[in-house]
This record gives sequence, C-alpha cells and structure tokens, in this order.
Amino acid sequence: MDISLGQPRNWDSHVHHCTEDWSAMAFKSFTFGVIIRVGLIVLLAFAAAYVYASQQAAPIALLFLGLIGLVAVNLISFVSNTNRKISKFLESIRYSDFSTSFTKDSGLGNSFRQINQSFNDVIDAFKKTRAEKEEQMLFLQIMIQHINTGIISFDNRGRIGVINGAAKQLLQIPQFKDIHDLGKLSKELLSKVLDLSPGGSFAIRINTDLHLNVQSAAFKMDGNSWTLLSFQNIRAELQKNELEAWQNLTKILRHEIMNSMTPIASLASSLGTILEEDVRESEEGSLSIEKESFIDLSEGLETIASRSKGLVDFVHAYRDYTSIPQPIIKPIAVQSLFENIRVLWKDELANTGISLACTINPPTLEIHGDQDLLQMILINLIKNSVEALAHAEDKRIMLKGGINHQSKPVIQVIDHGEGIVPEALERIFVPFYTTKKSGSGIGLAISRQIMNLHKGSLEVVSNPGVQTVFTLSFK
Repeated sequence: MDISLGQPRNWDSHVHHCTEDWSAMAFKSFTFGVIIRVGLIVLLAFAAAYVYASQQAAPIALLFLGLIGLVAVNLISFVSNTNRKISKFLESIRYSDFSTSFTKDSGLGNSFRQINQSFNDVIDAFKKTRAEKEEQMLFLQIMIQHINTGIISFDNRGRIGVINGAAKQLLQIPQFKDIHDLGKLSKELLSKVLDLSPGGSFAIRINTDLHLNVQSAAFKMDGNSWTLLSFQNIRAELQKNELEAWQNLTKILRHEIMNSMTPIASLASSLGTILEEDVRESEEGSLSIEKESFIDLSEGLETIASRSKGLVDFVHAYRDYTSIPQPIIKPIAVQSLFENIRVLWKDELANTGISLACTINPPTLEIHGDQDLLQMILINLIKNSVEALAHAEDKRIMLKGGINHQSKPVIQVIDHGEGIVPEALERIFVPFYTTKKSGSGIGLAISRQIMNLHKGSLEVVSNPGVQTVFTLSFK
C-alpha cells in the first residue's frame, strides 16, 4: 500500500539549520559578553596595581579592587544565567515542552536579548515541525480508518498498535488487544500469521462468507519491531473468477462435444439411409448390399469410432487436469532431479541427435517440492523442446538450476527451436488450447497448476526461431 502526503519536507534539516544559527549567534553573544567582563577585570587590576605602586594611594587601589569584585560577580551571574537558560532550553526540547518563552530578562543586556531570540526561534521551529507532523499523523489515521482494506499492526510481543474499522468489521473479534486473539476466529489463521515472513502473503478460507487474502510488512519504531498486516475479503472476486472459469470450461466442453457429436450424428444418419436404400433382401430372407455401399458403411463406422475415441480421450484429459494430487513437499537436490531426467531421456535424445546439457549454480542447490510431480513438468517441457527442435540447426536443450534476483531457486528449460508466436504465447497455459495437430492442450496447463500447488510459478519467454525459456520459480 503506497501512501503519499504530497511533497515531503526535510524538517530535521530545517531544525538542524535553526539550531546551527542559534548556536552561532548564542556563542558569539556569550563570548563577547565574557571577553568584555574579563577585559574590564584585567584593566581594573592593572589600574589598581599602577595606582598603588606609583602613588601609594591605597584607598583608590581598594576602590579598583571593589570594582573588580563587582565585575567578577557580574561575570559569574552572566555565566550562570546563560547556563540556566541553556539548561532550561535543553529540558524544553527533551520533554517536548514548547510552551516555554525566553523573554523575562531581556533587560540584562543586548546579548541576553539575542540569546532569548535564538532560543525562541528554535522552539518555534520545533513547535511548527511537531504541529505539522501531528497533522500528518492525524491525516494518516483518518485515511487508515476509511480505507476498505483491513489494517492491523502488532509488535514483537503481540500487542496491537493500530487496527482500523475495516479489520474490525472483517474479523468480528470483540476486545481485540493481542494478535493471539486471531485464534478466536481461526487457529489456522493465527498460525499462518505468526509464521508469515515480511513481504509474504497467503489466502485462507475462514467460512462460506469470509475468504481472506493476508499480506505482511515489517518496520521498526521506537526500537521495537512491528508487523503490519492487511486483510481483504476476496470471496466476491473468487466467485467471479470461478464463474468465469466455469463459463470458459462450458465453452470448451460444448466446443469439443459438438466437434465430435455433429459429424457422428450426420454419419449415423447417412449410414441409416444407406442401410435403408441399398440393402436388398432375397426371397430366402438373406440380406445383400453393393460393394460400394459396403465400403461407405465401413468408412463411416470407422470415422464414428475415431471421433468417439477422440471424445473419450478428451474426457480422460479433462479428468487428468482436474485430479492432480496434492504435492508431498520435501527437500530435493536439483542435481539428483536433473540426473533422473537425463537418464529418462538418454535413449530418445540419442535417436534424434539432440543433446541435453545441465548446469547448476550453486552445485548444492535445493528446492522444496514433490519430485514426481516436478519430474512430470520437466518431462513435458523437454518433450515440447524436442518437437520444437525437429527442424532446428542448433539441437541443444539446456536445463539450468540457479538463484534469481529475489534469491529464490529457479529451474529453466531452454531451447533454440521454432519458438512460440506472440499470439499463442498468451494462451498456451489455457486448458485444452494447443498449436499441435495431435496435442491435447493440457500439458502446460497441468504443469502450471502443479507449480501453483507448490506456491511457485511457471512462466515462458520466447523469441521465435531464436530462443525459448520456460522458468520454474520456487518459494
């Protein structure tokens, strides 16, 4: 969630400059005041010594000594007043008491008036900064309370910091003071929230009306670690997507069934006409048919059988797509996975003149997943690469394992075959969509679904005739 409050202002820099200005002015005034008084003391001391030494005028020397005492007392008072002012100023800053005003003793001299003015300027700058930050905080609080996304923050001890109205309405938890109170709504939700890493997200179905998408962020404030959670009820969106999925599936089923049933019905009608018109019954009761009609009947029945088989294959493909087992997640050494693939494809690749190169960086790379299901994906992707390299000059397939820019493990299948045109690139993961005459159109759809079950992703980038890269990204 991005929150913008307009053009930012560097208030720390502003206050810093004010403090520097005050420091310079106050130091100059204080130094000047001390120099004058010390200089006056020195002059009076010399005068007293001169009068006493040259004229033996003790009363006058004593008068000078008295003046020296008065100036010394004034110097001490000047320094003490300045120290008290600085101490009072620093306490005002420390305790954020910006109601203090330094004006009462301006009559003590111009230097004190300058110091007072400097103090007041700095306090006014702090006061203005604090007021504007309080306005920004109030704006943020109002905005957080009015957004439709539920917001909750909690510290490392579980104490709730901020919770807005949308979160209260979604979660319906009375007396929500600690993050562990989420367990009142769902123990599974609480467990997933506590295990959620910063920047992570998950979806969970609480009940028929509440399907939450939860996202996490981390920050530090006042030396404490805080977690910010956002909650959204995605039930309506899921229902919309589910309806669209059913509508698309219905279109696919209708299209495939009509493609198969229409010629079957037409052929069945034609074959019925042939039987009715071309079959002859002899006096003995036996039936005969002309050879040409018999051939037509035979070809028609063969076509019906072929289309029926195609429809059965489609139903099986649909069953395979909708019955993928849940993956059994275990650590897998990518080197072992690649070696299994190499053994499986060794003979077939040798017959087609295609080489399979495997690189892993780091060599000890591990992923977490179901080895059988991931092996199924790689087999399907290599099969596609083999078909794409049928007429290519560079007959190489590369299997690469590595770490992406997000420090997540990835596996890539790369070939330099015919590639995928942009129009097809957007649809190749759609179930039953295929660019091959003999393809079922579910291989890539199943592969992506398997990666979704692994909380990962399957993406493709293709430059036709140059290079095609399928990338499996893991958590």
